[in-house]
Amino acid sequence: MRTSKDHILTSHVGSLPRPDGLIAAYRAHETGEPIDEKAFEQTLRAAVAEVVHHQHSLGIDIPGDGEFGKPMGQRVNYGSWWRYSWQRLGGLKLDGPNLYDMAARRSGPGEVLLTSFGDRRDRRQFAAAYADPDSGITTGPRPPAPVCCAPIAYTGQQAIQTDIANFKEALKAAGVEEGFMSAVAPGSASRIGNEYYKTEEELLYACADAMREEYKAIVDAGFLVQIDDPRLVTYYIIHPEASIADCRKWAEVRVEALNHALRDIPPEKIRFHTCYGINMGPRIHDMELKDIVDIILKIRAGAYSFEAANPRHEHEWKVWKDVKLPDGKVLIPGVISHSTILVEHPELVAERIVRYAGVVGRENVIAGSDCGFATFAGSKEVHPSIVWAKFKALNDGARIASKELWGRN
Repeated sequence: MRTSKDHILTSHVGSLPRPDGLIAAYRAHETGEPIDEKAFEQTLRAAVAEVVHHQHSLGIDIPGDGEFGKPMGQRVNYGSWWRYSWQRLGGLKLDGPNLYDMAARRSGPGEVLLTSFGDRRDRRQFAAAYADPDSGITTGPRPPAPVCCAPIAYTGQQAIQTDIANFKEALKAAGVEEGFMSAVAPGSASRIGNEYYKTEEELLYACADAMREEYKAIVDAGFLVQIDDPRLVTYYIIHPEASIADCRKWAEVRVEALNHALRDIPPEKIRFHTCYGINMGPRIHDMELKDIVDIILKIRAGAYSFEAANPRHEHEWKVWKDVKLPDGKVLIPGVISHSTILVEHPELVAERIVRYAGVVGRENVIAGSDCGFATFAGSKEVHPSIVWAKFKALNDGARIASKELWGRN
């Protein structure tokens, strides 16, 4: 993993707006319309090449593949950072209850009560705003959840190899030396119904063993793997009956399972990302970084990516005054945000970067984004033209910060 040796490196979280042509190709492919498979493959390959080229042209040092290989489902949109795994894990049936309407149930003996997703803390307090279509709040699709009905096994070998081949070709064409690919964490992948395993923990570890195959494939191909796990911190939002202590206990188990999945993979090849999930909406119940940071640092990753730019979390850079970043670790704080369509001023971006450099060291900071900009495939919550303007601001801000920190342009 490269570090900011003579200037602040830039990267992001992963999901980027899909071009219209790729969305149309996926919809045709997955609704069973007669299509030319070779033409579909070429459309995907060209889209990945273009998005990598575009990131590189805007000065992004460590680009991703935009998550373009994560497909969209026929009845609902499965092409998100998390739901793509439903098509890469065997042992599931895709006809479970709606995720937002799941009845309350217990996850296992002595474990915290699981509630309806619609009962999350912010939805309770701002129910009128969520119910008002003119409020400006946006949420993703509400798909039926799959249910585990047989042993979990990884079945995405062909899909991940296609992703790898497309990304490798795109990086070579753009002349980029390092890139990352994202993959869902076991703690988020196991957010499904369970009719097979005796406990939720057994399901969790089954997902860990299965997703490990994807992590290893990405690293073996020469890329950094980014582990996406928003559920680690959003569990508190979704479960209003749970205390901070309850959520910490729950998170400890998920981190142990993730480390089990990452065993023997060099930490310097691993980035970990968590965020708060909700986008254009009120966010007064997010779990605070100070309440979870010690558990996050137990994850055997070389870098940690998290929200740091939106108004609910920007002040949390101060946490790192009291928390020692372990030697050899890197922070990737978000310095541009998906939670606003305002394009950050480069000088503000630079200020955010310099704050982190001041507390953990300039070499230990890579400038990133709070979250992905297409949390589900086809989303234009933040219009593509705005996304790319934000990326330009990210690069311009990093240049300003680099000049201040290293005395260079």
